[in-house]
Amino acid sequence: MKVFCVHPSPLMYTKVFLRLEPLGLELVAESLRRAGHDIRLMDLQVESHADFLRELDAWRPDVVCFSLNYLANVPEVVDLAKTAKTRLPECFTFVGGHSASFVAKDLLEHGEGLLDCVLRGEGETGAPRLMEAVARGGNIDEVPGAVSLKGEGPPPAFTESLDEHLPARDLLKHRRKYFLGTLDPCASIEFSRGCPWDCSFCSAWTFYGRSYRVMSTERIMEDLRRIEEPGIFIVDDVAFIQAQHGMEIGEAIAREGIRKQYYLETRGDVLLRNKEVFKLWKRLGMEYIFLGVEAIDAEGLQKFRKRVSLGKNFEALEFARSLGITVAINLIADPDWDKERFEVIRQWCMEIPEIVNISVNTPYPGTESWHTESRQLTTRDYRLFDIQHAVLPTRLPLREFYGELVKTQQVLYKKHMGWAAARDTLKILGGHLLRGQTNFLRSLWKFNSVFNPELQLADHRQPVKYQMALPPAPSDRKIEAKTLYVHRGQGRRSRALDDATEKFVDEGRMGATAAG
Repeated sequence: MKVFCVHPSPLMYTKVFLRLEPLGLELVAESLRRAGHDIRLMDLQVESHADFLRELDAWRPDVVCFSLNYLANVPEVVDLAKTAKTRLPECFTFVGGHSASFVAKDLLEHGEGLLDCVLRGEGETGAPRLMEAVARGGNIDEVPGAVSLKGEGPPPAFTESLDEHLPARDLLKHRRKYFLGTLDPCASIEFSRGCPWDCSFCSAWTFYGRSYRVMSTERIMEDLRRIEEPGIFIVDDVAFIQAQHGMEIGEAIAREGIRKQYYLETRGDVLLRNKEVFKLWKRLGMEYIFLGVEAIDAEGLQKFRKRVSLGKNFEALEFARSLGITVAINLIADPDWDKERFEVIRQWCMEIPEIVNISVNTPYPGTESWHTESRQLTTRDYRLFDIQHAVLPTRLPLREFYGELVKTQQVLYKKHMGWAAARDTLKILGGHLLRGQTNFLRSLWKFNSVFNPELQLADHRQPVKYQMALPPAPSDRKIEAKTLYVHRGQGRRSRALDDATEKFVDEGRMGATAAG
């Protein structure tokens, strides 16, 4: 069958700071191609809705599938699926991805009969099985992870091995459009999948049932050899939890003499525990690390169930500085912040050399906070669930909250990404221009046109086409972890960790959920 795979448009934050290749959709596309289907892939981060319609009308696919990793893309994806079905009534439409897995039934309701299926869980296994059922006219509700208006299949199944598929990178038309800060262009790669911790604001662990799986070094090297881009973003939720795995990959890269610039995400306690791994990767070209610090006080860390102490986080920052690594950290702004709190944050951020990003505390379906957050949502508009809008009541009037938020973001932007900071990166910019790369350069003047309190307020005033279902009644009780999982939890055997690392992980959990 002819299968048209589509990734939705960029969100607010990605319009300025980054644009990442749709790695998950590339993996699903490759699994479908290996199953014998004819595949085309379109990324609406770099192409337009007009491009989508032209491809739809000219190629007339049998199947149109959409990747839905971010909740804010729900209205766009639902409308595109309806458009596809209206123009090609015989085509099969379905949606998969991280966020889709948590709101499957709601998506089908919004689709009003024009969305045939939502596929929950990992797509590399589920999508080929779904296509097989569609091709033979079988019952799609027998497919693991499939949800339709008629019924629901068995729970989604894990991909047996992360080594099974490498991403279909060749299907992207505009690879040079992807960047991450000064890494321009930048490819993405996966070394491991899942997270064994259980932070209350995060749905990575609930999606994967607290599992943690790794790719083999041999398969990772095979993928690395195919990547032409000089920059690489390692997409793992927490990089190098298992030190041996990180060392093996690094040593293989060193033997082959592959030289890239790497950006990865990890935790402060992992960084401190596995110092030798990060020292090796610094020699290999690791230039940037993202640390999810989340808060600068003990109360904030406890709220988000980050059991990494403040002392450990600051020690991790010092260690990263000693290696000469550029560190970006994330802080979560709570809607309850007042002007004094914003000012404290601004002052602290200006006193440290690290790049700081501020996101807004947002309860998402699939997270524990979605079940325990006692404040009532002020909106159920999917578009505003992008960690840049306030969806909970704010202590300050909303206009003032956005004013303080953007003021804080502007201060941090000018410090690290503005034209004054750009003078320090002239050599980097010159190299980009010599290669014809302008993504990072263009981002330098986009901030004020995207991050604007009046625009954010205007977003709240727009008509709401699709509303999220109400969250469950708030509960003070501990949430049973298994009730949150998309993939069934398989306990200890689902985590590729040695016993010492498993113990280290458990010591870093706040223990609010049942073991799994």
